[in-house]
Amino acid sequence: MLRVKIETYGCSMNKAASEVAAGLLSEKGYRISEDDVFDAVIVNTCTVKTPTETKIIKRLEALSKENKPVVVAGCLPGTCPGLADRFESFSFLGTNILDLPEALDGAIKGRRLIKIAPGGYEPGHDRKRDNPVIGVIPISHGCLGNCSYCLVKKARGDLKSFTPEDILKDVKSAIREGVREIWLTSQDCGCYGMDRGTNLPELLRRVSALEGEYMIRAGMMNPNHALAFLGELIEAYKHPKVYKFLHIPVQSGSDNVLKDMNRFYKVKDFKRIVKEFKKEIPEVTISTDIIAGFPTEDDASFQRSIDLLKEIRPDVLNISRFWVRPGTEAAKMKQLHGRVTNQRSRRVAEAFNVIALENNRRWIGWTGRVLVSEKGKRGDYCARNYAYKPVILKDKSNIMGRFLNVKITDATRNDLRGEII
Repeated sequence: MLRVKIETYGCSMNKAASEVAAGLLSEKGYRISEDDVFDAVIVNTCTVKTPTETKIIKRLEALSKENKPVVVAGCLPGTCPGLADRFESFSFLGTNILDLPEALDGAIKGRRLIKIAPGGYEPGHDRKRDNPVIGVIPISHGCLGNCSYCLVKKARGDLKSFTPEDILKDVKSAIREGVREIWLTSQDCGCYGMDRGTNLPELLRRVSALEGEYMIRAGMMNPNHALAFLGELIEAYKHPKVYKFLHIPVQSGSDNVLKDMNRFYKVKDFKRIVKEFKKEIPEVTISTDIIAGFPTEDDASFQRSIDLLKEIRPDVLNISRFWVRPGTEAAKMKQLHGRVTNQRSRRVAEAFNVIALENNRRWIGWTGRVLVSEKGKRGDYCARNYAYKPVILKDKSNIMGRFLNVKITDATRNDLRGEII
C-alpha cells in the first residue's frame, strides 16, 4: 500500500482541506503516513505571509531532490508566478482539493497535472481527522473583500456559502464520530450566507440546537459584517454551547491606514462591536489582528494602534509584520524600511504581552468546566473553558475529549494553569 504524507501550512480552511484529502486518498487505497516514511507527498500551501512562502519553497526544493511524486496544492500555486515552471517534475493544483486523487494517481504514473483553480472544497466528504476531538467544518470559501495587501482572494475567489443543510450534516457526522469541539471556519465567517439570504447568527442558532455534548467555536469575522447583525450575533453567542470567543481583526488603529488597506470599516466600528460584546458577555475572549508597518502607516498612525490595544485590551493578538505580496495594490506603494516594520512589530508585542498576562491572571481561582481538546508534546493536555481560554492540565491518564471540572491555580501570558477537581 502506497504511503502518502500530507503536509499542511496555513489556516484552518487548509487544515479541513487536508483532512478531506486524507479521506479521499484513503478511499482510493492509499495509506496516510503520519511520520517521515512516505512514497509520495502532498504539500497544501499558504500564501498569506512571505516567511511562510519562503519556508514552503525551501521544502519544495528539498523534495525535488528525493525523486518522489509530489503534488503541490492550496493557495500558493495560483498566486506565485513561475512556481510550476520552477519545479517541473511536480503536479500543481490550486484550492481545488477534490482533484487531488486524479493528480496523485497521475504523478505516481509519471503524468504531470497542472490544474490550478479556486474553490473546490465541498461539504459531505468523509475525512481523516488530525485530532478526533476537533471537527473543522468549513461553512464557505472565498470572500467579499478586496484587501490591498492580500493575495488570498486571487487563490480562493469570491464568496460561495454552503447550504445550512449541508453544514448541519457535516456537524452531525462529526458529533457521531465523537468530535466534541466544532470549528465553524471560513476565510471570513462574517459574510457567510450573504449570497444565500441567511447569516452567521442563524447558522450558529441551528448548529447549537443539535443534540449532543459539544462546543462551537466561530471563526474569524470582519467588523463590517459583524456590524450588520451585531445584536443577533451576541444573542447567538449566549448559547451555552457557543464558546465566548470573538475573533475580529482590526489590523490598524488608524482610519487612514484602514482606508488604504481597503478595509470597509472604521476604528469606531470595531470599538462598538467589542464594547457591546463585553457589555452583554463580560468575560468574552477578544482576539484581534494587527499589521505593523503597512506602507502608509506613519508614526502617529502606529501610535493609534498601540493606544487602541491599551484601550481594548484583547486576550489574543495575531501580530503580522507587513510583507509585500507581489501583485497586490499595497505592493505598488512606497515601502517602509524593514528596520521600521521590525521595530513596530516588537513594540506591539511588548505592549500586548503586559495586557495578556494581566488578563489571564484575573482567572486565577476560577473553578468550572473545561473540554480537553489537545495533547501537548510534553505529556500535558490543553483544555478550553467556556471563554475558550487555554487551560494546561497535567494528568497521567488519557483525558482527551473529556469534560472536566478544574480550578485555575496560575497563569502565563499565553495560557491558564489548572488542576482537576
